[in-house]
Amino acid sequence: MLVIRSSPSSPFARKVRIAAALCGLTDRITIEQAKTSDPEDSLRRQNPLGKIPILITDDGTTIYDSRVIAEWLDEEAGGGIVIPHGAARFAALALQALADGMMDASILIIYESRFRPVEKHHQPWLDYQDEKVTRALSVLEAAPPAITGQPHIGHIALACALGYRDFRFEGNWRAGHPGLVAWLDDFAAKVPAFAATMPADPPTA
Repeated sequence: MLVIRSSPSSPFARKVRIAAALCGLTDRITIEQAKTSDPEDSLRRQNPLGKIPILITDDGTTIYDSRVIAEWLDEEAGGGIVIPHGAARFAALALQALADGMMDASILIIYESRFRPVEKHHQPWLDYQDEKVTRALSVLEAAPPAITGQPHIGHIALACALGYRDFRFEGNWRAGHPGLVAWLDDFAAKVPAFAATMPADPPTA
């Protein structure tokens, strides 16, 4: 069996789980929770960066990060499934990069409040991260990426970025972006794995 080490709250882990579902590989995968803050967790031996998700293949090889895992899954499933061939590949990867950047910025904002006391929050830095998301949302609202045929990795990443904003930021992106709201509804209707991978905080015990 393949193993994906992840957390139920991670948008990047959600991205690879959806990619795996679209590649028809879900039945071959076991999901194993990783505790990124626990130095005793084997995560840090499997990925020196101590980050999730990690894919562990049948022969014990560890693959990271989410972009590389998505490439591996696509190749394992025959290629051209969630990562298109030809010129369309670069449009998909560019959209993935934009959506991944939104997720990175959003997670950094959450980490600031989680790991630093309020008196040490640096508002200009928080604003800088938030502005990245605001600009990306503006660009995407102006031209939501069309889904023709099966969604690709860029669509998956964008859905996960918007889903994370729903999960951690109370959906504050929705009011000003009706085109993206409709886009996400369409993605969710096309991809049952989106609902099946709804984020949640991991158990504390």
